[in-house]
Amino acid sequence: MPALAVTPVLLCGGSGSRLWPLSRADRPKQLQVLADQDTMLQATVRRVCNGGDALQFEAPLVVSGEGHRFQIAEQLLHVGVQPQALLLEPEGRNTAPAVAFAAQLLASQGKADALMLVMPSDHLIADEAAFRAAIAAAAPAAASGRLVTFGIRPTDPATGYGYIQPEAGDAAVLPVRRFVEKPGAETAAHYIADGYLWNAGIFLFRASTFLAALAAQSPAIADAVGEAVAAGTREGLFVRPEPAAFGRSPSISIDFAVMERAANVSVVPVDMGWSDVGSWDALWRVLPADAAGNVLRGAGALLGCRNSMVRNEGGPFVAALGLEDMVVVATADAVLVAPRDRSEDIRAVVDRLEQQGMDLARTSHEVRRPWGSFRSLDRGCGWQVKCISVRPHSSLSLQTHAKRAETWVVARGEAIATVGGKAVRLGVGESVHIPVGAEHRLENPGTGPLEIIEIQQGDTISEDDIVRLADDYGRAA
Repeated sequence: MPALAVTPVLLCGGSGSRLWPLSRADRPKQLQVLADQDTMLQATVRRVCNGGDALQFEAPLVVSGEGHRFQIAEQLLHVGVQPQALLLEPEGRNTAPAVAFAAQLLASQGKADALMLVMPSDHLIADEAAFRAAIAAAAPAAASGRLVTFGIRPTDPATGYGYIQPEAGDAAVLPVRRFVEKPGAETAAHYIADGYLWNAGIFLFRASTFLAALAAQSPAIADAVGEAVAAGTREGLFVRPEPAAFGRSPSISIDFAVMERAANVSVVPVDMGWSDVGSWDALWRVLPADAAGNVLRGAGALLGCRNSMVRNEGGPFVAALGLEDMVVVATADAVLVAPRDRSEDIRAVVDRLEQQGMDLARTSHEVRRPWGSFRSLDRGCGWQVKCISVRPHSSLSLQTHAKRAETWVVARGEAIATVGGKAVRLGVGESVHIPVGAEHRLENPGTGPLEIIEIQQGDTISEDDIVRLADDYGRAA
């Protein structure tokens, strides 16, 4: 039999707040390296690069938001994957509109019968052979018009997952009796005894099957997203729906919108070493530990500790003494200390930071941009010092600032600085001053990295004080 063609649809949205302070809104967990050498997104996309004899994976579609588009494109480039498109939501509306976006795009391209493998881009799957075997088992049912989901055989009565009750039987694909939300511990234990499965949030179906179910079960989503895609635009890899129409879609998950309501739903039970890495405790459980159950990543030491994790991502050396069942996470600008069994509550910390208006909830210490990155070295009242790194043959936008002046000092490499229409080439140790309101641009003309020290001075020091006049990445006003 010819291999069945499957189009991966990778959901790459969300803020990843449960893994704060490492994961933040500007660089959520799917764009982070958590368990191996790849980011979560890169590991996910590698998983669907080759399918074996029974499957043929097409180039993926990736659904995300505007703010992460360049990071996603760069990460895919680094693993040699060229996606079909990056589908950019103007605002997050949960998973049902995101999946509808991809299905409508395929239908508009004459691919309504394409098999869509919908999966989050921030899950771990240890047994990839079992993963591919489960997809191969599900594909005939999906091709025949079923909405297929994948149920993980539970290892413990977890309370952080939804559950699926399949019909009794030992077939590879079983009808679904019902979906249930996250239970308490006692109820979860009963579910496991009764053969329930964890809901992994992974689906396989034809685009046309999903769109028909969506129109029947949640027509407001189908109408809004259909209109948004029809009136949308494409620029290279980037596909954008019409914002106003997309915003009219209800914000609802695919489970609530379709899977819990439709009659033609099946599940494939599978053991594949799956974790959604939804908390620091969940990550501790999947990482190799020492004889005392401790996990150490980065600069640190654990003395007399048991079943604890210390993760240091650019923070000061962490010495932990006598910890038991604890998590310590250090970054350059924040430290988290929490009991492992409270790691599901990290969202409350992020909420508190947001209420206080602190950037720590949203912005990483190292802020990524399509041309490189920058990090704040120090700041005070009316001033800030940054280190700016610019990739070879890349440039910042031509821009102005209304409330601050800047001075650039080259620390590494060679720069071309354009100020007030005049370009000057700068070497290590050389500097240029940019007055308030002056048009300016920074460029790296070389083949190696450029690093400059930027000194900002003014009444207001904010990333909002930027007016882009021209930009290589389509960000100009």
